[in-house]
Amino acid sequence: MPLMKVMPEEKTFEFASGKNLMEIMLDAGLFVDNACGGKGLCGKCRVRVTGGDAGEITENEKEILKEEELSQGVRLACLVVPAGDICIEPLQHEKKHEVLASGYMPDFEFDVDIRKMRVTIRKPTLEDQTPFEDQILAETGVGRLEFEALSEHSMMPGEYTAVIHGDSVIALEPGDTTDALYGVAIDIGTTTVVCSLIDMLTGEELGHASEINAQKFFGLDVLTRITYEIENPDDGREKLRKAIVGSINKMVKSVCDRNGLTQDRIYEFSVGANCTMMHMLMGVDARPIGKAPFAPVFARARDTAASDIGLKGAAGARLYCLPSVSAYIGADIVAGAYVCDLRHQKGNVMFIDIGTNGEIVLASNGRLLSCSCAAGPALEGMNISSGMRAAEGAIEDIHIGEDGIELQVIGDAEPAGICGSGILTVTKELLRTGIVRKTGAFVKAGKFGDDDYRSKYIRVDEEGKRSFRMTEGNDETDPLYITQSDVRQVQLAKGAILSGFMALMNKAGIGMDDLDKVLIAGQFGAHLPAESITGTGILPFEVEDRIEYVGNTSKTGAYMALMSGSVKRGMEELARDMDYLELGATDNYERLLSECLIFPTFK
Repeated sequence: MPLMKVMPEEKTFEFASGKNLMEIMLDAGLFVDNACGGKGLCGKCRVRVTGGDAGEITENEKEILKEEELSQGVRLACLVVPAGDICIEPLQHEKKHEVLASGYMPDFEFDVDIRKMRVTIRKPTLEDQTPFEDQILAETGVGRLEFEALSEHSMMPGEYTAVIHGDSVIALEPGDTTDALYGVAIDIGTTTVVCSLIDMLTGEELGHASEINAQKFFGLDVLTRITYEIENPDDGREKLRKAIVGSINKMVKSVCDRNGLTQDRIYEFSVGANCTMMHMLMGVDARPIGKAPFAPVFARARDTAASDIGLKGAAGARLYCLPSVSAYIGADIVAGAYVCDLRHQKGNVMFIDIGTNGEIVLASNGRLLSCSCAAGPALEGMNISSGMRAAEGAIEDIHIGEDGIELQVIGDAEPAGICGSGILTVTKELLRTGIVRKTGAFVKAGKFGDDDYRSKYIRVDEEGKRSFRMTEGNDETDPLYITQSDVRQVQLAKGAILSGFMALMNKAGIGMDDLDKVLIAGQFGAHLPAESITGTGILPFEVEDRIEYVGNTSKTGAYMALMSGSVKRGMEELARDMDYLELGATDNYERLLSECLIFPTFK
């Protein structure tokens, strides 16, 4: 088999002929920024080929890469199919990301579904030959004992701890282990994953671990990952499942190690996730979600053995997946609606989870109406020319003024790109300063006089395309720009979310004055100041003083379900009662969307 040598570490990996370099690197466990899912469009998977036959430079590479880069051996990994041995130097390295792990927590009573009870197995006699199983059932008072619980140990008379789930004994543990009952609350987002270790006896969160979703290698949004599953019918689904399950197991081990625990003391996993992520976690076909009529294979809550999908926990450990409403209103949104008690909110309350998709729920005097908007990954820094995730070196805030450009960079590092909150802030600033019109177009060259401070920041390239220069650059780094295409990406996301917001208002027959609160949830929304949300027109100016942030309600919902069986039942009932509005099927939606694409005008 041919070999790939990776510099400067001089590590060597074998690979199968016929694969592209991106696939080879992923198989080797190397980081690859794969924003477009390997389509050769985003230009993020740059790698320097220092030896071997990388094949002819493609037309896509000639368009995306500079001549200087090409002359130095820089190629796009997804477009290189090595003809034999190859030597490379990766040009991107994974950086530490900030992941939101907390959120609003309402009061509720603990009522866990899993409990422990000490039992004593007597030594049989000629007079009393009661089977061990019957003895255990008699002592616990439940109706069933899972056969695996008996076969797990060499059963001898003595003291055991029965692990009980519902009306079944799911495991037996030698001795008295009633003081150890732990669970994990998990939020699986398209971009990030958070796992929290919970003491189920007290409800205390002992710690958490978080990572970027390991499925990022197969695409940055749900549709790209579904496409990967379509294009790889033999093993695509299994690779996606293994990626997320392996990542969860690693995170759980990490947080257990920090608390001096072993994973065999984890008795339940509770998961909040969007519908596509839930399918991929369970290894269920997600392809129907990606095409009309967008019907998921399942939407109800799942309660199954954790070992069925490869999660590592105690013998008999359970996995509970919160319920969804539809293909695009997932368990994460049901969790948020339950955590915020939308059903019992007085007046009219809008709940919005802003991310790769924008999910919205309107609570109007007890009625819950929901919709989903395809915001795309731009609001998380993807599909942006200088975009990156919220990691060290990402511009997260910017101010344009006569005295220059003020940047706020994560980690106080040199700016390496711009994340989602930054792209929204810079768009707001471009609108405020008049550099970008409400139509989303950059002003024409020469609009401002030579003495105007704005003129020096506008670049016009050889093709006449205009862009805004955020940084000067230096000998080691190129300047960072916001292009016309970047603004259009934000405009499409803004139009999608605002149109969903307005469609729900119209459906409920309420106006802006009737809206009492807007609750913003999720990883991305937590980093957005209200003035950026309204300044770009994602939401109307009128609601700026009614916005409240509720954090990661998906993980909070997973925690509440872990700690209470009645919460589980309440979420299942809530999901059944939530109405879903398909935006594309509503009257005059195209007209509404076109109106919502217009940016607001600053006075």
